[in-house]
Amino acid sequence: MRDIVLSVKRQKTEIKVFCGCIVLAYVLNILSILIYGTSWSELWTQALWMLIISCGFYALSVVLRLLYFGIRQLKK
Repeated sequence: MRDIVLSVKRQKTEIKVFCGCIVLAYVLNILSILIYGTSWSELWTQALWMLIISCGFYALSVVLRLLYFGIRQLKK
């Protein structure tokens, strides 16, 4: 079996993708605060849920990237 080696460049890319997922989760939280007119304290009190949603977005991005690269390999 081959060893999986993650380069520094790949790690930086994954960190950027996860940071983007965190930003997206917080933007959605801000939009929900504005739409439903709730307290701004929810931005910080719901931080654990934002982390869980960010992990969900990251998992979704992994699945979509795997599909993309899989389809790309099939075309070759």
